[in-house]
Amino acid sequence: MDETNPLIADQPEPEAAPLIPSEPLPPIDSRFLFVDVAALRAKQLRRGARPRLGEDVPVLPHKAERVAMEEVRRGLVYYDVVPPTVSPEASGQ
Repeated sequence: MDETNPLIADQPEPEAAPLIPSEPLPPIDSRFLFVDVAALRAKQLRRGARPRLGEDVPVLPHKAERVAMEEVRRGLVYYDVVPPTVSPEASGQ
């Protein structure tokens, strides 16, 4: 007898919705930090991440960099600034 058993366990899990902050993050004062965060977000968008701007942005094709800058400007992108570590050689000990 031919029996077909669906392979439910082999199917990939559906991706969870992206984490969008419930309230906007504080604006970035440093333009260098702004550029770094936007560049990393643009890389995510180019690799297939969904934009977080919503329906208020026209459907016209935009460059990933412009979308990323707008997301960062609106506070829709999480980022974390890592404190610098000081090596023992640099501190003079």
